[in-house]
Amino acid sequence: MPTTNVTLGILGCGNMGEAVLRGLARAGSLQPERVIASAKHQRRIDDLAARFGIRTTLDNRQVACQSDVLVLAVKPQIARAVLAEVAETVRDTTVVVSIVAGLTIQAIQKRLGKELPVVRTMPNTPALVLEAATAIASNGNVTEAQLEMVRQMFTALGRVVIVEEAQMNAVTGLSGSGPAYVFLTIDALADAGVRVGLSREEALLLAAQTVLGSAKLMLETGEHPGRLKDMVTSPGGTAIAGVATLEAGGLRTTLIRAVEAATQRCAELGTDD
Repeated sequence: MPTTNVTLGILGCGNMGEAVLRGLARAGSLQPERVIASAKHQRRIDDLAARFGIRTTLDNRQVACQSDVLVLAVKPQIARAVLAEVAETVRDTTVVVSIVAGLTIQAIQKRLGKELPVVRTMPNTPALVLEAATAIASNGNVTEAQLEMVRQMFTALGRVVIVEEAQMNAVTGLSGSGPAYVFLTIDALADAGVRVGLSREEALLLAAQTVLGSAKLMLETGEHPGRLKDMVTSPGGTAIAGVATLEAGGLRTTLIRAVEAATQRCAELGTDD
């Protein structure tokens, strides 16, 4: 953890929990002796212990009772049951950090039966390669120091924005679900490349690198994407011909509707609060 003498617990250390561990290790702030994680299967916890040197257990309550910062990284469908399971063992001073889509701060407090500092987060799957986009929101029990500690933890995984909790469903619809839209786009671009004569391997590499490079160019220059698009689309050229086809096909509207649909679904997942 970015703060020394803080015990980090991870409930349900799957892909996203492991990404947190790798991010902290890369940042040089992983203290294996101060990390304890649970998982469902013995093979999984043995693997985590071997690779990261952390303490592991099959018992969620052991994690909860020892943690100063408790990361809830389980699947949405079992999150409420896990919270109820550990409610009696979570200390009153523990900072609870949720990675669960759709699970509100109110729902977390309800299942734990106590007022705790709670930070709700939404990283996305590029956390697995330490290029996440993460939004975090907190309740009034979280101090500035605690919020900064959580922000640093997720900064080790990529880029972080702090938002109001009311915006978290929108975050899930955009960046939480967004990798699926991007992968679909890369796949479609690669199909197009194959159609016009490239090999599958060449087309996939060119499509993926084009998306990566374009995003990096925008982030590093700070330029608006419309201006960067204009730099590519010379009068009467190839790019503007392609852009005109995309606009005619309703690309913008389709993406907007996709984000709206995912946002609505996230809201539905949180209705059982």
